[in-house]
Amino acid sequence: MRTFVTSVLKKSSVAAIVLMSALGAAAPAQAGDCTGYVVGVRPLNQYDHTAGRGFLSVRTGPGGSYQQIGELYLGDEFAVWDRRGNWYLVQCMAGRCTQPYWGQPSPNGWAYGNYLSMGGVCP
Repeated sequence: MRTFVTSVLKKSSVAAIVLMSALGAAAPAQAGDCTGYVVGVRPLNQYDHTAGRGFLSVRTGPGGSYQQIGELYLGDEFAVWDRRGNWYLVQCMAGRCTQPYWGQPSPNGWAYGNYLSMGGVCP
């Protein structure tokens, strides 16, 4: 009896996998499946790096005490790779961040989530 039950369970599992494939079940989420735009920062015509206006800092770690390595600007598009609380590991994809006023072009680092509007399968 035990062999029969094991055999039926194995066949059922295989059938379920085949059925899911046939129905076009979504593939598991991959890093970078989440994208978004920078929102809630002042426009570029109010940019002032010294005063901290007109940009969102990109940092080496998930927190305000980490070193700033770049900037994102209002409307810039980014991909999300990870999350720690309300901090997101982002990479600039398009917009002014590809040619920033300060810091490295197309920065890859941590940004504060209150200024990010995201969609897709996010971490």
